[in-house]
Amino acid sequence: MKKITILASLFFALTINAQTKRPDNWFNLDATKDNVNGVSTEKTYEELLKGKKSTTIIVGVLDSGVDYKHEDLKDIMWTNPGEIAGNGIDDDKNGYIDDIHGWNFMGNKDGTNVAKDNLELTRVYKDLKAKYDGKSIADCKTKAVKKEFKFWQIVKADYDKDFAQSEAEANQYKFINDAVSGVVEKIKKEKGVEKVTLEDLKAFDAKDQKDKQGKSIALAQGSKGMEVEELLEQLAEALKSMDGSRLDVNADTRAIVGDNYNDINEKYYGNSDCKGPGAFHGTHVAGIIAASRKNGIGMDGVADNVRIMSVRCVPDGDERDKDVANAIRYAVDNGAVILNMSFGKKYSPGKKAIDDAVKYAESKGVLLIHAAGNAADDIDEVIHYPCKKLQNGKTPSNFMDVGALSWRPDDEIAAPFSNYGKETVDIFAPGVDIHSAVPDNNQYKDASGTSMAAPVVAGVAAVLKSYFPELTPKQIIKILTKSSIKTYKTKKVIKPGTKDEMIEFGELSKTGGIVNLYEAVKMAQGMVKVKG
Repeated sequence: MKKITILASLFFALTINAQTKRPDNWFNLDATKDNVNGVSTEKTYEELLKGKKSTTIIVGVLDSGVDYKHEDLKDIMWTNPGEIAGNGIDDDKNGYIDDIHGWNFMGNKDGTNVAKDNLELTRVYKDLKAKYDGKSIADCKTKAVKKEFKFWQIVKADYDKDFAQSEAEANQYKFINDAVSGVVEKIKKEKGVEKVTLEDLKAFDAKDQKDKQGKSIALAQGSKGMEVEELLEQLAEALKSMDGSRLDVNADTRAIVGDNYNDINEKYYGNSDCKGPGAFHGTHVAGIIAASRKNGIGMDGVADNVRIMSVRCVPDGDERDKDVANAIRYAVDNGAVILNMSFGKKYSPGKKAIDDAVKYAESKGVLLIHAAGNAADDIDEVIHYPCKKLQNGKTPSNFMDVGALSWRPDDEIAAPFSNYGKETVDIFAPGVDIHSAVPDNNQYKDASGTSMAAPVVAGVAAVLKSYFPELTPKQIIKILTKSSIKTYKTKKVIKPGTKDEMIEFGELSKTGGIVNLYEAVKMAQGMVKVKG
């Protein structure tokens, strides 16, 4: 989902004209006090939790890696009490050597890590192509083979469609990058400046259509505080992610790990580098959940008494089911009580392994918060894996799906990229232009996606579990959904994935609600005695 998040953010940013600047911390603000649909974090601490005691809890961030040295995260990282750093010994006998702040299931024992991987679609396509390419249904002699052949036809059509879309998307972003870069270079040349300002952009006389488009895009971003250099950096990152490797059937990055990939039950592989390459996504997620509050730097996360455990299992591409299943089990076995899972994909050949891990987490009282996805799909109809519906048809009591909310006007509050589902998505949360920590040199940037909405909910859930530790995952989900703000439930909003099709906001999720910490804490107080 990392790649989708980058593109979702850019899609949202590049297709909207000049916008009103929103506060960097809008997701923590209050609708009544601050006129923005945040989750009322600050109001909750000021009015309901001031002076109350809390319990430190561990939240597992199953993601691309976390920069555990970041100024806003270093003090809230989980540190394994049974492990001695750097001695090359599995001191706590948990099967993982030197797992100080978590574990990395996408690297080998020598410290080499997977950064990019292809899509699960590509992997499934490759396997089936070897069996059925050039064959017809007449070549299939059994019901089982015929069934798999029909599946191959679906996969092939999906792969061909994605391949064409990928090329078109890359060409689109290349045009945008060239247009903006062209305008910037012309301004620099005309004015003799090294850095182009918003005023420079406004004054630039764009004559041809490409320059006009480049100027319009740059101005739209400049109006909300994004400097031209940052826009070009994001476009370059997007183009870099569109190098075609995700659909490359010959890519074999997994070989780096050195595990027996076909052994879905293998657990003890990887290394202790829980930051790894490409930690933007996981670091951003961790900051939203629990970046140090009130330390006078950067930004504030939602939860105030949390330790972040980084479990690296999501590459630049699609995560692998074996890694995800092991990541869930590792986090549960090492004390995490809430897991944030901001990733997803179209296919899941190892779904049983993940289902078993989800049930294991359920048996241990661990809550799973999952991002609904960024394809503007109805995931009641188009499954987004991992999904809460198990292979046995049952639904676990510890799994939530989260859609993304925008800070924009009422009819635009559903993020245009967000997946939705009346039966599948539980709740919506802030997920557009979320300002959070990013790796290396203590930086902070905006990002958009359900990947950002899920950790907002994980942060709210963490506050509940921290201040009301007796709450079970089932009770927390009940509180989060029942206490959610229903102001927009019957409000007509623009349906994700469309330009002007209207739908009631309540049709996009089970609750038609927006998560709210203030209301959730009030409800929890009615169920559990607060210590203070």
